Amino acid sequence: MAYTETTTTGYGTRVGNSFRSIGSGFIMFCLATALLWWNEGRAVKTDKMLNDAEKVCIDMENPNKLDPAMEGELVCASALATTEDVLTDDKFGLSETAIGLQRRVEYYQWVEHAQSQSEDKLGGKEVTTTTYTYTLEWTWAPVNSTQFKDPAYQTRNFTLAQVEDGEQWAENVKFGAYKLPESLFHSMTSREAVVLDLNKDLLAQYDKACRDIDLRINGKAVTTNNANATTAVPDSVKTVISDSIPQDNKVDLDYVHQQGNVLYIGRTPAAPQVGDVRVTFEKIVPAKVTIIAKVKGDTFTKFKAKNGKTFQTLVMGVQDSAEIFESEHAANNTWLWILRIIGIMLVIAGLKGIFGFLETILKVVPFVANIFGWGVGVVCTVVGVVWSLIVIALAWLFYRPLLGIGLLALAGFLIWVFAFKGKDKLKEMAARRRQQPQVEPAQ
Repeated sequence: MAYTETTTTGYGTRVGNSFRSIGSGFIMFCLATALLWWNEGRAVKTDKMLNDAEKVCIDMENPNKLDPAMEGELVCASALATTEDVLTDDKFGLSETAIGLQRRVEYYQWVEHAQSQSEDKLGGKEVTTTTYTYTLEWTWAPVNSTQFKDPAYQTRNFTLAQVEDGEQWAENVKFGAYKLPESLFHSMTSREAVVLDLNKDLLAQYDKACRDIDLRINGKAVTTNNANATTAVPDSVKTVISDSIPQDNKVDLDYVHQQGNVLYIGRTPAAPQVGDVRVTFEKIVPAKVTIIAKVKGDTFTKFKAKNGKTFQTLVMGVQDSAEIFESEHAANNTWLWILRIIGIMLVIAGLKGIFGFLETILKVVPFVANIFGWGVGVVCTVVGVVWSLIVIALAWLFYRPLLGIGLLALAGFLIWVFAFKGKDKLKEMAARRRQQPQVEPAQ
């Protein structure tokens, strides 16, 4: 059932808030301008760095043998990344020979969703109606329900166990005859599920602790002693268990259920309830990888270009340097446009924050304010786009002059169209009205 809350903001308060928003709008405008300038410089420097790296990069034919001739060279090499290190999850006593060991925790919680609708009233008041709805979802952290608006939901959330996400990484990862630095092998994505075989005494301790929590919070606890029960894998567990994982490690206690790579803490995995916890275990296993990095003794370090930008990368599988550099250039261009769009939107939002007080002052007559606000929005959008183009063009003039001149020309054209052609159009419309014949009213 939805819970609604209605608030009324007076005209004076709204005008005061709109004047205060001028400062935040100006700050946003300045930060967005700085973001646009920085982004252009970042993209150009990254592009030059990648070009420098591509020119000097050479293939390492045999990474399985230390080659003193490769010292200080930027190389592209493919080999098996492997380790003999044993990683241990101390909380659950789980040990695996792996490059990485990861524990991911989810909580079944009530989550609050808010949807607001505002209505302007004659005289400048604003009435806002907010509707709060609540759904049960798997979340990455416990949700504090004491902050919920609906009193009926304020004490609903709890957890049967407090388990944190965790990860461990190997210290010694071999790459043929070389050693991979952490900055490279931490980007490996060769994940596999860890088939659990947890200590039965540990599971029993968790089961007892959960029973005590359930009894304290809900006033009752279940005792079914279903350790030997055999049921199909429930949907709440299937979402994180691959079909390829053997299920013969299944353990079912009253509140603790082990199956595949999932430890489920709750009464019934097939029917999740508030407070249930789902812990998934994965490991990073040895895999064939390709790296581009600078050789330093028996390991690797970052390549530093003439402009000071550094570069090294690891990709899964076997790839040649041309493919990797093409991908890096594409990623740089993608980020360039993403940050450009974000910057332009922030510039426009900043301008609307600066001039929004004009619309708010007219809110005593909502119809007039809405028309004026639409006009302010159009003007702020046009000015924001033009300003952004000018900033981008000036940045390109600073970093790459030829393209910058073209962008400045485009911005100038938009200014001319908006300022002069628009004025001419208004004059033309006024002249047509004057030329229309006047109709005398009937006697």
